[in-house]
Amino acid sequence: MGARESLPGQERDRRAATSPPGGLLDLLSVAAVVLDTRGRIVFWSPQADEVFGYTAEEALGQYAAHLLVHEEHQDLVVKLFAEVMSTGASWAGAFPIRYKDGSTRLVEFRNMRLLDDLGDVYALGIAADQSTLARVETGLALSERLVSQAPIGIALLDADLRYLLVNPALERINGIPAADHIGCRPGDILPFLDIDTIESALRQVLLTGTPLIDQYTVGRTRADPDHDHAWSVSYFRIETRSRRVIGVASSVVDVSERHRAAIEADRARRRLAVIADASARVGTTLEVETTAQELAEVAVPDLADIAAVDVLDSVLAFRRTTPARESGPEVFRALAVASAYPTPAATAMKAGDLAAYGADRLITRCVHTGQPIVVAQAGGNDLRRIARDADGAAAFAEAGVHSYLAVPLIARNEVLGAFDLLRARNPLPFDEDDVLLAVELAARAAIAIDNARWHQSVRNTAETLQRSLLPGHPPSLTGLDVASLYQPALASHEVGGDWYDVIPLDGDKTALVVGDVMGNGIDAAATMGRLRTATCAFADLDLEPDQVLQHLDKITCGLEHYIATCIYAVYDPHDHRCRIANAGHLPPVLAAAGRRPRLLDLPTGAPLGVGGIAFHTTAFDLNPGDRLVLYTDGLVETRQHSIDERLNTLLHTLDGPRRPLDDTCQWLLHSLRHPDDHDDVAVLIAQATPAPPGRHAT
Repeated sequence: MGARESLPGQERDRRAATSPPGGLLDLLSVAAVVLDTRGRIVFWSPQADEVFGYTAEEALGQYAAHLLVHEEHQDLVVKLFAEVMSTGASWAGAFPIRYKDGSTRLVEFRNMRLLDDLGDVYALGIAADQSTLARVETGLALSERLVSQAPIGIALLDADLRYLLVNPALERINGIPAADHIGCRPGDILPFLDIDTIESALRQVLLTGTPLIDQYTVGRTRADPDHDHAWSVSYFRIETRSRRVIGVASSVVDVSERHRAAIEADRARRRLAVIADASARVGTTLEVETTAQELAEVAVPDLADIAAVDVLDSVLAFRRTTPARESGPEVFRALAVASAYPTPAATAMKAGDLAAYGADRLITRCVHTGQPIVVAQAGGNDLRRIARDADGAAAFAEAGVHSYLAVPLIARNEVLGAFDLLRARNPLPFDEDDVLLAVELAARAAIAIDNARWHQSVRNTAETLQRSLLPGHPPSLTGLDVASLYQPALASHEVGGDWYDVIPLDGDKTALVVGDVMGNGIDAAATMGRLRTATCAFADLDLEPDQVLQHLDKITCGLEHYIATCIYAVYDPHDHRCRIANAGHLPPVLAAAGRRPRLLDLPTGAPLGVGGIAFHTTAFDLNPGDRLVLYTDGLVETRQHSIDERLNTLLHTLDGPRRPLDDTCQWLLHSLRHPDDHDDVAVLIAQATPAPPGRHAT
């Protein structure tokens, strides 16, 4: 800091300082001329050379009236000169003078009488070219009017960032009289704004001289302390013609309308983005819980800090056949909860729980009326009507929950539940725009949730039917241990027609069956049940495997264009022989004791239902300790790998330390089936054991 800057303000004001050329007086070129009592020129300033055209050598000692005034004006000049000298009264005005080149110029004069220490009297004339003076006066008047009448706020601050000038517009913006600004700093006048940033910008402009244009500032002033305003502020360094820095000027334009329009446009863009995101993310599966979770997650953090999806338990159970009552409690299941950040409020809304809400609770009112419920400013009583219980209300209060919105989930004119939204860190309360967005999201998601619950209901029915048609615990068999496994397809896909069966036959024989009806849903499961029943009937006739498949083929031809694949084998424990036939099914695996597993080389045959193609029976040894593995295509087929590659993987999986039969079924499922695979799986493993002594074939 320099010496001048280190002085206190008043002391610095009293200190003399030189002023470089280029000031206002230099701009006006004010001339000074002194006359004695006879009207002779006795003093001549350098500026007079420019105003009158004569040098000092040419002017000093000359009678001013003769030198500077045309003849027609000389009598008037002498009269005015005499009045000034005799009365001491000053005279001011414009007067035409004769320039050295003979031309006439209008000069602005200020004449006054002087008295020296000897008592001598002189006349002082201060003169400036009137055109120059008029130009400066016009510029000053224009500047003053522009500043005072401008619709934008204008201020001038000195090098210490203290106000020197404030126009009426800025006076109105700041809500403080202009006189009260003078000598104050911005922080004294604008306590609600980011003063550090403002003063930093002012100092930068003072230091560099580079203007800062259209700086965006948002905040409040004393003129309107309850609402935010936006201003476009520009800063300029003010200098004289001699480059002396006077201070920094600021212009302030209120752009609050533009700011609000930009905010609304941004909110509209964000709403569209949320809706577009929801269109892409919600309803990607036919799982009710997954769809609910997708809805909750798409709402945070753009719409809410915490979101939850609560569905009426009666809706999920398909018990809600009458319109919602206007009174009485409702039982909800929390299907999904999503939070923008870890918070105890989300913990208090744990997904999967059942909760009963009385008729006075807000979520109950939402589903009873089918209308959104908005609590812009949620207090303690409101939180108790929102949360599940007192502990939940306390968790909401601890998390800072201050605004609540519940929107009904409506599909096909049925209220399924509610979409709950909470704000804590987001300081803004829910408004009508938020309600519109939440309603749009809920409407889209409700259809997906409703589709998912209907699909899940149909799928559960088909799966129940299919499981009911499959055999229960295998019977006690002679010379054979068996284990089986059935795994339905994913919940988002319908069940198929996979089946297996273990059928005890006369003479201690056992029929082993694995099949797959092509198609899915209840019809496929029903067709599978008919084929299984027919298989059991034909097995009792003690037919060869190829004959059993021939009869099944005829039956399948009449089953509404269904076709199926099937493996049918009969094992005789007394001679350890297995006879087998294949109807278009994947080859079984023979894992002989002490040997590597291999695929049985069987005639493939045509699927059941094609008709007119013969089947063939193949016999092979199945000695004690040997295993026969039958399976459906859902175990091995994928879209990414060839079937040969997958069959080799199956053999490699079986080529290891032997596990118990049940464990082997699970191991195959775990090793080969990807969680996203969309097909049923049936596995049947039979291991030959020594036949009991004394038993013979009949």
